[in-house]
Amino acid sequence: MTSPPLRGFAQTEFEARTERAQRMMRTLEVDALLLTTEPHVRYFSGFLTQFWQSPTRPWFLLLPLRGKPIAVIPTIGVAGMQQTWLDDIRSWSSPQPEDDGISLLLSTIRELPRRFGRLGMTLGAESHLRMPANDYRLLGTELADMELVDCAKLMLNLCSIKSAAEVEKIRYVCELASDSFNALPGFARTGQSEREILCSMRIDLLQRGADHTPYIVSASGKDGYGDIIMGPGDRPLEEGDVLIIDTGTVYDGYFCDFDRNYAFGFASDKTRKAYHTVFESTEAGLAAARPGATTTDVWQAMWSILEAGGARGNDVGRMGHGLGAQLTEWPSLTANDNTALAPGMVITLEPGMEFEAGKLMVHEENILITDDGADLLSKRAAAELTVIV
Repeated sequence: MTSPPLRGFAQTEFEARTERAQRMMRTLEVDALLLTTEPHVRYFSGFLTQFWQSPTRPWFLLLPLRGKPIAVIPTIGVAGMQQTWLDDIRSWSSPQPEDDGISLLLSTIRELPRRFGRLGMTLGAESHLRMPANDYRLLGTELADMELVDCAKLMLNLCSIKSAAEVEKIRYVCELASDSFNALPGFARTGQSEREILCSMRIDLLQRGADHTPYIVSASGKDGYGDIIMGPGDRPLEEGDVLIIDTGTVYDGYFCDFDRNYAFGFASDKTRKAYHTVFESTEAGLAAARPGATTTDVWQAMWSILEAGGARGNDVGRMGHGLGAQLTEWPSLTANDNTALAPGMVITLEPGMEFEAGKLMVHEENILITDDGADLLSKRAAAELTVIV
């Protein structure tokens, strides 16, 4: 078993992220980035806390065109933020619904040097604002002399290229989850429900060193399954059932995200054929995933195998995505995404197909794009469907 990576990052990691972002900001001609979500605040500060589960308080981080980020946060977070590399930490007593930090944020923005008269925020695809909509509108009114511009794509591109230290954490949690999946036939059996099996797996993941498992879903049914996001269910598994488990497990703020399939008692020929098809589709994706290729190239390589194997369709909408500080990140592997792959990207390969009416087979692995191609981070699934007897 690999030793756990050191928690956190060296200050040089945050300095490098900040410098990369500021170069991109100059190209986009923005004076500062205003960031409001947990992954983005953490990306530049290292502020890792479970307190983001509380939706009561807004949190702000400003990245100026030069210099270190500035935190504008509730007083409850000051002691934690002081443990990061940031030294300009401004706070207010929260909650104060009538003015929950917005006046302090506005005064901080007004202090920043201006070159372009533009403030960047994540307003576009795959982004959201974790602040009251009324306060966002107030920003536009009070900063009438500044243009609010969308910098979502900047952040998507920035976060898509992982450092060696980030990859180490993802590789480690992929190993933990792989080992737990491989151990599952030893603690799962016919007659148990999906919920019981997932409870055992969650405990196993924690015992192996995972921090938590915020995403662990399952689906099951005779010869296949028809839904992959709503489980677990309470129905006892029977012989002939196929079970899929998909987990997003976390170590030090970084996710794995992949699944495994199991048959109970026996697997029918059509189920084995469907499993073989998605396995070979993943092999095609592994071969296609290399620098210079696009997400669409990888999608096409996988879909051609599925189509030849009798796929009736794929309702998921994509066959993979980025991965890192969030369970799913940009880009998406689709027929028309066409994002160029680059070394440092961590993505999932997730081919899936409906092989007969109401029956799905889905497979997923996590990979790193390197100079030479694809490096598996998850331990490769078995070439034949695992049968639990």
